[in-house]
Amino acid sequence: METKYAFAKQIIKEAGVFIKEKMTQQLEIQVKTQFDDLVTNVDQETQQLLMDKIHSVYPKDYIMAEENNVRHPINKGNVWVIDPIDGTVNFIVQGSQFAVMMAYYEDGMGQFGLIYDVMADQLVAGGGDFEVTLNGDNLVPYQDKPLERSLIGCNAGMFVRNDNNLAHLLSKTLGVRVYGGAGICMVKVMKQELLAYFSIIQPWDYAAAKVLGDKLGYVLLTINGDEPDFQSRQKIMFVPKSKLITIQSFLTSDSSLNT
Repeated sequence: METKYAFAKQIIKEAGVFIKEKMTQQLEIQVKTQFDDLVTNVDQETQQLLMDKIHSVYPKDYIMAEENNVRHPINKGNVWVIDPIDGTVNFIVQGSQFAVMMAYYEDGMGQFGLIYDVMADQLVAGGGDFEVTLNGDNLVPYQDKPLERSLIGCNAGMFVRNDNNLAHLLSKTLGVRVYGGAGICMVKVMKQELLAYFSIIQPWDYAAAKVLGDKLGYVLLTINGDEPDFQSRQKIMFVPKSKLITIQSFLTSDSSLNT
C-alpha cells in the first residue's frame, strides 16, 4: 500500500502541473445539465491523464470518475475515485480555489485520500493506515471548540433555501462561508478553519475527504445521518464526530426553531 500511496501523491502533483500549463491556453467550456454546471477540456484531459497513469501501473484496478460516465461500484474490487477539477466554476472564473481529488478504495473500504489545491500548492493526503498530512506535516485531529466560536461552510443553494433548517444551526455560530468547491471547503474543515461543511455533492466530491476525515475525528454522512451511497448526488455533511449529536439536534424541519 505504501507504494500505491506514493504513486498517488506523485501523479496528483503531475496533474497539477498539467492543469497550470493548460491554463495559459484558451479553455473549451461546455454546459452539462444547466448554465452553472460546466466542464472544460482541461477537466476531461486531466481525468484522462490520471486514468492513463493509473492503468499503466495498475491495469487491473477500476476507476470511478466525474467526467465521461466513468462509473465503477465503490464496493467491487480496487477502485480509484477521481475528480479532475473540483470547483470548475472557480477554475474558469477565478483561476484559483479549485482542487484535484483522488481516493483509493478496496471493496468499499477507503485506503487513502488526496486533495490538492493546485494554485496554493497544498496537498492534503493520508487516511487509512497513513497519517493525514498537509505538504508532509501532520494535521492535528479535531480539537473541540464551541459553536459560538466557529464558522460553517455551506453550499449557497442550501443556505438560501434553509435546507433542513440549517439557519437554526448557523444562528448559533459566527456565520457561514461559501467557497464554491467541496474539496477546498473540506480541507478548511480539516485545518479547523471551519467547524463543518454542508453541500449537495457526488461521490467523487466526497470520497477523499471521507477517508481523510475519519483519521482526524470527522465523519461524512448524508444530512439525515446515513452513510452516503457512492452512487448519486446527495445532501452531505462533514462534521466532527464529537459534535455530530449536537449538530443533528439543530437540523430539524421545524422552522419555528429558527431563532
